[in-house]
Amino acid sequence: MKNVKAALTPEEYAKCDGTELARLIAAGEVTVAEVTASARAAIDRVNPTLNAIIELYEDRFAQPEEGLAHGPMRGVPFLIKDVSDHFGGRKMENGSRLSQGYVVPEDDHYAEMIKATGVNLVGRSATPEFSMSLTTATLLNGETHNPWKLGYSTSGSSGGAGSAVASGMVPIAHSSDIGGSTRGPAAWCGTVGLHPSRGRVSTGPGMSESGDGLAQSSVLTRTMRDTAVMLDAISIPQPGDPFILRKPDQPYTSFLRGDGPRLKIGFSTDPLLPSPVDPEVAETVRQTARVLEGLGHHVTESAPKFDQVAMNLMLTDLWYFEFDKYLDWLGERAGRKVSPDTVEKASWNFYNFAKERSVDAYLRALEELNTYRRQIGRWFASHDIWLSPTCAQVSQPNANYGMNLDIPPLEFLLHEDHPCQFMVWVNTCGVPAISLPLGHHTNGLPIGVQLAAKSGHEEQLIGLGAELEQAMPWSSRHPPMHVANIIV
Repeated sequence: MKNVKAALTPEEYAKCDGTELARLIAAGEVTVAEVTASARAAIDRVNPTLNAIIELYEDRFAQPEEGLAHGPMRGVPFLIKDVSDHFGGRKMENGSRLSQGYVVPEDDHYAEMIKATGVNLVGRSATPEFSMSLTTATLLNGETHNPWKLGYSTSGSSGGAGSAVASGMVPIAHSSDIGGSTRGPAAWCGTVGLHPSRGRVSTGPGMSESGDGLAQSSVLTRTMRDTAVMLDAISIPQPGDPFILRKPDQPYTSFLRGDGPRLKIGFSTDPLLPSPVDPEVAETVRQTARVLEGLGHHVTESAPKFDQVAMNLMLTDLWYFEFDKYLDWLGERAGRKVSPDTVEKASWNFYNFAKERSVDAYLRALEELNTYRRQIGRWFASHDIWLSPTCAQVSQPNANYGMNLDIPPLEFLLHEDHPCQFMVWVNTCGVPAISLPLGHHTNGLPIGVQLAAKSGHEEQLIGLGAELEQAMPWSSRHPPMHVANIIV
């Protein structure tokens, strides 16, 4: 891309969502090369401070149009998250010295579907080590900052993606979520984060389901229309998928009109763990409930009844069963052994903790998953949507969390669970949920609100999100460390 001049200033580029950039390119108003040059200028402006992007793909800047599909997002800059074997020929290090330098051998179905949209893969975003922390800071890559407040957490594990999208470096980025890793960064960074239903996004061909069905890959965006376009793109059933979910007859983008049927919405701000909900977070949820009622939806104060403490204990028997063998495998293929020299303190503690997990406990936990699904499912038999905080608190200092904290495993999990207590049940039940940036705290940090629907009903979340985007708009709110705010 020699001597290509950015047709859009970094400020103009950063104000465009992916849909608008793709429109400009398709209309011939700008070229892919010009948009890519604008993206590079935007990244150079704020990433040295935020450290959200840990690798730039120079080949994609040198020849940005080469190999791009003619999909709905052709030429739009996109980031890959540093976790899981998705994108062939690219490094995947899990934010860990153990995996340093490992290159994924081939694309999986998620990568194929993402590439079919035509996005330009310009780099790799930061994650906490093994996606296990509420802050994106590692010994391998350093500390990622929240663009709303330096030194504060972006959450995890899609924290680099959240920071990059919120700051205007890219409009869309890869995310994934096994316990809140898409929605947490969306809430703490002020972006849109949709976690799809279990099985909506194929995990093939290398595995049938990720994280025993609790994990799904997705994207972080700044607008509902980008979210809908990308959901249409990544929700295509693939050969060999274990089951095919219910899907609406129309594309998800058709639900952006927000003219769907009025829904039965239950809302609650009561904590699920013995930990308080920030009063301003709670008030944002109540305000959202009032807005939705004003839009004609049937809104009542109600929530499912279940034991979040017991659920969290059950999940330890799932998440950490054979975690030690998984790390051994990661190390073996990268030519290293798991040790205090290759993994961070908390990871080392969990590595040894995993050796104590039993097959019996794992199988019991799988059965308990069904208990919680049915228990919460009974509430959804009389409600369409559960409205709640995404996180009980707004972003916290990076130093409060991290895999380099030497805390016993169960104490570590309890410490991390309190802010994200409203997210984990979604993964347990396999339902879709979205975090929307509907509020702003007096301390200057964004507030995320979560809407969860029945399994297979993402279109309801798209429709509600579009209505709220109009009624409680967030597009004019930019963090201090936004490309448009840093004039050079």
